[in-house]
Amino acid sequence: MIGFFILIFILLIAGAGFWGWPVIAGMLGISLATDRPSALRHIRHLMSTYEISPADVEAEWLTPSSEGDELQKRSKGDIAKTLFMYLGAIFLLAGLGTYTGMFWDSMGAFMRVLITLGVAYILYLILIAALHEQKYPRLVLPLTMACTLFMVSGWFVLIDEVFPDGDNWRAATLFVFGTTAVHFAALMLKNNRTLFAFIALFFTYGFMHIGLDMLGVSATYIAIILGMSLFLVSTALEQGPHRILTELALFIAVCWLNGGLFDLVALWAEPNWSSVLIGINVMLTAFGLHRANRYPRLVGIGYLVGSFMFYAGLFDILENTSIELLFLAVTAAILYVCVVLQSRALLFTTVLAMLSYIGYFSAEHFADSLGWPITLMLMGLAFLGVGTVAMKLRRQI
Repeated sequence: MIGFFILIFILLIAGAGFWGWPVIAGMLGISLATDRPSALRHIRHLMSTYEISPADVEAEWLTPSSEGDELQKRSKGDIAKTLFMYLGAIFLLAGLGTYTGMFWDSMGAFMRVLITLGVAYILYLILIAALHEQKYPRLVLPLTMACTLFMVSGWFVLIDEVFPDGDNWRAATLFVFGTTAVHFAALMLKNNRTLFAFIALFFTYGFMHIGLDMLGVSATYIAIILGMSLFLVSTALEQGPHRILTELALFIAVCWLNGGLFDLVALWAEPNWSSVLIGINVMLTAFGLHRANRYPRLVGIGYLVGSFMFYAGLFDILENTSIELLFLAVTAAILYVCVVLQSRALLFTTVLAMLSYIGYFSAEHFADSLGWPITLMLMGLAFLGVGTVAMKLRRQI
């Protein structure tokens, strides 16, 4: 389960690269508006997400930007103070890590626990003090990350020192995840910060995953149970102050639930049928969000992944059968759906599937025929001509 979250985190970071993210965003229609209607839809989504009213927009629009900029400027002394605080924290943690790595084997059990779990609780108390004083808001994030790292590793070190011959890693992980979740849930209830809610949910679901596994529940049903529960949690998040986590929670819930359903269907049918059915399910989920005008990023990803699974499974089912050409008819029908829905993600996979099948069909049946590619080009010119005429007629209506 931890690997799953880490993979998602890496994919999000990798996709947010300097050139990669704009390309992917443009293909999925995520956040790059290419015309006025899409820009307005994106603005409406942002206003709904952050509960911004038209009056708020008007007030911000009429506020002179120079006055706001002057209020936001910080003195050079404040900047230098913040810089030295960050540098001090970095060198302190670097020194602690270097000392631990150099003398770990020669340390006693008490010293190992003190330098990991002891530091974790010192950081936890500093974090509480910083939240109470509300003087250093920028230190909350690094303190939280460092506290989480030391707390998790510290509890594992303590368990290893107390039970050196123990080999039940699931029980140890269950305890550590549960303890960490309780600590940050307490911080969340007191301070109501989204960061604490995210960490508490992360370790809570890790605790639940390992607990169900220890109870003998199969990985298939664990994914279905946790996916369904996370759907309910995301609904609650959407109504509360941590609604910014809703999109991520829905994404993980869809992956979990449909992954479990895929394995479940594969137990009763061939994997290609499982791919078709789960692909349809993912596309229907994306369509529901599309109709509700919610979470355009999830809509794009849902159409992309769901259609890819559907086409891959459908081709595997129809390949080398008497109704093989039905694949081309299905892609043509979905191409019409792409135009109606105005989904670039679905259009991308549909065009790719259609071109791939035409290439496959040509190689299988017209490998040495010169007339076939000429026929395809003439058909393409005909379709382009029909499309041009249709556009002119639409403008005249």
